[in-house]
Amino acid sequence: MRPSRRPIRTWALVGALIGTFMLAGAGAFVARAADPIKIGFGMALTGGLSANGKPALLAIQVWKDDVNKKGGLLGRPVELVYYDDQTNPATIPGIYTKLLDVDKVDLVISGYGTNLIAPLMPIAMERKLTVMGMFGLANNEKYQYPNYFQIQPAGPDPQISTAIGFFELAARQTPKPQTIAMVGADAEYPQNALVGARELVKKFGFKTVYDKTYPPSTVDYTPIVRAIKATNPDIVFVASYPPDSVGMLRAALEVGLQPKIFGGGMVGLMFTSVMTSMGPMLNGIVNYDFWAPEPPFLAIPGIKEFLKEYQARADKAGVDPLGYYLPPYSYALMQILGQAIEATKGLAQQRIADHIRANEFSTVVGKVKFGKNGEWAKGRTLMVQYQKIQGTGIDQFRGPGKKIVLYPDELRSGAIIYPYAAAKN
Repeated sequence: MRPSRRPIRTWALVGALIGTFMLAGAGAFVARAADPIKIGFGMALTGGLSANGKPALLAIQVWKDDVNKKGGLLGRPVELVYYDDQTNPATIPGIYTKLLDVDKVDLVISGYGTNLIAPLMPIAMERKLTVMGMFGLANNEKYQYPNYFQIQPAGPDPQISTAIGFFELAARQTPKPQTIAMVGADAEYPQNALVGARELVKKFGFKTVYDKTYPPSTVDYTPIVRAIKATNPDIVFVASYPPDSVGMLRAALEVGLQPKIFGGGMVGLMFTSVMTSMGPMLNGIVNYDFWAPEPPFLAIPGIKEFLKEYQARADKAGVDPLGYYLPPYSYALMQILGQAIEATKGLAQQRIADHIRANEFSTVVGKVKFGKNGEWAKGRTLMVQYQKIQGTGIDQFRGPGKKIVLYPDELRSGAIIYPYAAAKN
């Protein structure tokens, strides 16, 4: 009696089915591996911070396109999922909840600005997210959250970072100025900046003759500036957002406020739209900044290529045509996140955070190493002075000579014109 061959055929059939399922599974794995890596965020595309939010978005899109041209990350294309936060902190919880629970993004970054990062922090902590912050001042001082990293080069003491260069420069002048007036909006960033400024007033031995805040809804700054002028201060330090920075400066010129040194923490003066609208009115202002078209910054690898691509697309996008303030740092933020994803070979939040915390990164704004509270291990907030601006033409701002870097000393590109009135002549 011949043995039955049915078991052999049965096992052959089973083997074929297993092989089929394995191939099908491999195909599914390949398909999953090719799915996009989704990075989600809110961004100020309307409202008071949109003049910077929209350029930041364009810079992120340039990075995404650059990465995808090279094959993506981990062999997968990168996809951006974003919503307009309207420069309204109240929108943030809803936006990020939707990104995480409905859009199923893999990673998130913050939108632009201190006030818009603040409501993201509790969400990040609750969900144990790794978050890259985009220009927030001292957002992590209260939380001490280890997986938050901030691209603004504030350094380990962020509350004094905006003002430190301003006060050091003031203290170096001869004769040394004695009295100071401080003013700022009653909002997250200005309040943090004023806390740092008050510390520095004590450190450098100045006498405070005015220290007040104003509501963010203020539209007429003339009464404020008249009150400051009445105290006859040697120094005027202003911590303000773009609309009030412009309003404050126009009011100062109207009432003839001429301290010996003026500026400090005025957000918005570095926007191209503001520079071209204010023109010579900016001359003499000493203010914080993060990037300037001066030789030390133009020599950093990759920056010229980024700016060329950004500027080529900015006109069509209707955004800041130069992109010298936030866009280089927005691009650098994404470079760091991308490098961490590649280095850890995955999307695990904690592994990415641990890698970012432990390593130095090469970016278009130079070497970046994070330290305390997710801030830069060494600060690099600039203090610049607007000099010799003539008219409102944009071309004068494309190269060096109009926004002179005064601080820190290792990046200095010129000398201060002092007092403030001398730069107006």
